[in-house]
Amino acid sequence: MVQNAKERSSWSGKWMFILAAAASAVGLGNMWRFPYLAAKYGGGMFILTYVVLVFTFGVSMLLLEIALGRKTGQSVIGAYSSFGKKYSFIGILAAAVPFIITPYYCIIGGWVAKYATSYLVNSPAEIADGGTFFVNFITSPDSSFMFMLLFMVVVFLIVSLGVKGGIEKANLVMMPLLLVAALAIAIYVLTWPGATDGLVYYLLPDFSKFSPELLIGALGQMFYSLSLAMGIMVTYGSYLDKKESLTRSVPWIGGTDLVVSILAGLMIVPAAFIAMGSAEAVAAKSGPSLMFITLPTVFEQMGGIAPVIGFAFFVLVLFAALTSAISLAEACVSIVADGTGWTRRKSLIVTILVVVLAGMFVNLGYNGLSFLEPLGEGSTLLDLFDFISNSVLMPIVALLTVIFVGWIVKPKVIVEEVKRSSRFRLEGVWTIMIKYVSPVLLVIILVAYVGAQFGLFSI
Repeated sequence: MVQNAKERSSWSGKWMFILAAAASAVGLGNMWRFPYLAAKYGGGMFILTYVVLVFTFGVSMLLLEIALGRKTGQSVIGAYSSFGKKYSFIGILAAAVPFIITPYYCIIGGWVAKYATSYLVNSPAEIADGGTFFVNFITSPDSSFMFMLLFMVVVFLIVSLGVKGGIEKANLVMMPLLLVAALAIAIYVLTWPGATDGLVYYLLPDFSKFSPELLIGALGQMFYSLSLAMGIMVTYGSYLDKKESLTRSVPWIGGTDLVVSILAGLMIVPAAFIAMGSAEAVAAKSGPSLMFITLPTVFEQMGGIAPVIGFAFFVLVLFAALTSAISLAEACVSIVADGTGWTRRKSLIVTILVVVLAGMFVNLGYNGLSFLEPLGEGSTLLDLFDFISNSVLMPIVALLTVIFVGWIVKPKVIVEEVKRSSRFRLEGVWTIMIKYVSPVLLVIILVAYVGAQFGLFSI
């Protein structure tokens, strides 16, 4: 049983869809992973490679997923099963991804909210203490849970207001503010003495830096950053009117995500370059360490303006976290509603219960269940959830999708949907990308990231 078409949500128009899809793509990966990878893999050379991948592989996959959702009018399980029940397993695997990611994403969102508020009540020196402040917070049996739940309340409140009343309005406020704040902070950072060296390294391509590791790093970052294989773009596509041009919308989504990623690097790489003296030192800090330990140390060196910059930066990151978390939660609600035929309200309640309970469990990995080290010494439950979703399930789902469209139902199914609303001048190129190039690239991502987890590769 599926949701009645008359009850299905829809976007107000093309630009609201583009804004929502771009907001989904813009997330924590832009803020802490892209700058680290750019610093590690030669700055400008990494950016150049990333740009090429976004506007080839990236937009091809985006177009496929959005068109699939619009054609079927369903979220992932219904989208695949509409071609035959035997294909529903692909949708089930895809549906598992947002349910795995959303709980731990909200935990990290809670960390960001904590830091944003901390710059209002704590001194920069207290926050920039080499990591003790961060460790004490995430291992606390109460504060870390409180901020996780606070973040979840905001996310589900917005989702509860619906596509037009909640998601569109929230993105209409947060995305422009995010872009303006990112640009303002980047410009301010570039006024610092010594920032020019970091800027040149970050933007000027050095072709001698190109390597297989750089390609894999850029490929993986692009794949995860664009919200591919998470069920999000299929869901968002299912809300899109048939008359809206897909070929004109998709490049805007990829382009917006690219702009935010580059701005994040302009904020972080020159600043960290000044503080640590070299690209190698910046590259040694990634993920939570870069965001919650290294950058507060950089901000603390700014003197009297440190609280303002620290607060502005973490509010910016909070907006990025919220926009992505909202899209993840919406995908979960849509999956439940489409799969059960329940009302949106009932589906939302069930989704909240699942996400909150899973979030509580994963967060215990930093305190009550810290003795569990599922991926080896020092690993946590969050690391396990992240590995299963990002390194295993997402590449597998994407690989199954391109095989399904490219070789089973044939590309013509998607091409016809695209042509309902616009000309498709690059139909031939897109078909080659989906049938031949994408499967190879996705196998590379899967092998590289699973292999890296078990020490077989270094990326």
